[in-house]
Amino acid sequence: MTEKSENKIVVLQVLPELNQGGVELGTIEIASELQKRGIENYVASEGGRMEFQLERMKVTHFTLPLKTKNIFKMWLNALRLSKIIKEHGVTIVHARSRAPAWSAYWAAKRCGVHFVTTFHGTYGLGPRGIKKIYNQVMTFGERVIAISDHIKAHIINNYGTDEGKIRRISRCVNMENFDVENTSAERMIKLIEENHIPEDKPIITLIGRLTNWKGQKLLIDALAKIKDEDFHCLLIGDDQGRVKYTEELHQKIDSYGMGDRFTFIRHVADVPAAMMVSDVVLSTSIEPEAFGRIAIEGQAMGRIVVASDIGGSKETVIDGVTGKLFKSGDADDLAKALLWALRLTTQEREKIGAAAIKNVKEHFTKQIMCDKTIKVYEEVINQK
Repeated sequence: MTEKSENKIVVLQVLPELNQGGVELGTIEIASELQKRGIENYVASEGGRMEFQLERMKVTHFTLPLKTKNIFKMWLNALRLSKIIKEHGVTIVHARSRAPAWSAYWAAKRCGVHFVTTFHGTYGLGPRGIKKIYNQVMTFGERVIAISDHIKAHIINNYGTDEGKIRRISRCVNMENFDVENTSAERMIKLIEENHIPEDKPIITLIGRLTNWKGQKLLIDALAKIKDEDFHCLLIGDDQGRVKYTEELHQKIDSYGMGDRFTFIRHVADVPAAMMVSDVVLSTSIEPEAFGRIAIEGQAMGRIVVASDIGGSKETVIDGVTGKLFKSGDADDLAKALLWALRLTTQEREKIGAAAIKNVKEHFTKQIMCDKTIKVYEEVINQK
C-alpha cells in the first residue's frame, strides 16, 4: 500500500445486523455523511430491514454471518473481511459490536490497516469477570469512541483503557426527522385514529421494548399513585417474545383498576408523530441507559421529558430546565415528577420545550456526531 493510499480515508463499518437499534442507526448515519462528503465507505453485517437505506444511498453492503459467536466462524469472517479490505482499499475498519469486532480486529491486523471501535453499551462482565476477555476487543481500537461519559467511565474503570485514546461522541438526533415544524397534523391524526388514542386527555408516553429494565412496572406503580389526575398512558414497544412480561403488565394495570387508562402499541413507524401527540415523554429505565436516545428525541420535539437520574440521561436532560430527572427505581419520586409535568402551565411548558430544543441543537445533532466521528478517522489516518 502506497503512502498516498494509506492516507486516504476508506471506511468499512462492521456490525452484527441492520435491524432497528442504536448501533444500526449510528452506522447508517455515518455512512450517509461519508457518502455525502464523497468519502468511500462500506458496511458489513448479516443484513436486515435497514439495509435498504444503504442501497438508497448507494453504499455497498457485504452480507456476512457476523452475529456468530462460534470461534471458527469468527475466524472465517476475518478472512472474508480481509478479502474485502484488500479488494476495496479499505484503510479504516470501524467495529461496533463484540463478536464482529474480533473478526474485524483480526482482519485489520492481517491487512495492516487502522482499527477503531465504538463502545455502545456497558457489556456484562459475567461471573468473576469471565466475559472481560471477550469484551476487551472493544478497547483494542487505536481510538475507542464512547457514546457518553457514563460509558467512558465504564471503559476506564473496568478495562483500564488509556483515557488518551478514548473519544466521547454522543449519539444524536436527526433534526430533519425530529422537527416540530415538519411533523404534520395529518401524521398525528393518522397515529391517533389507527391506535384509538384519546384526544381529550394529557398523554404520557413510554417508548421502549417491553422488558423489566425499561421500567414499565415502575411507571404503572407511579401512575397508580396519581390516578386521580387526568391522563392516558401509551406503552409503545415490542415484547420480542416476552409474552409473560406483557401479561404481568396487564395484570398490574388491572389490579389498580386502570385498564382503560393504558394503550399498548407494539410498533410505531412514525416516532416524531407519537411524540407530538404526547404531553410527557418518559425514560424510566431502572438500569443505566448507555445514552438514552428517547430522552433527546423527546427534547428535540419540544416535549416535557421525565427521565431516570442514571446513565446517559444525566448528561442530556438538564433538570428543571429541559425536563425533569427522578430518582431511579423510586415510584414515589416518579409520581412527583409526573405531577410536576402534568401541572405545568402553558407558558412554563413552552419555555421548557424551547430550552429542550436549544439543548439538542447545540449538543446532540447528527451533524455534530458525524463531524466528530470523521475527525477520529482523520486522527488515525494521519498518525505516524
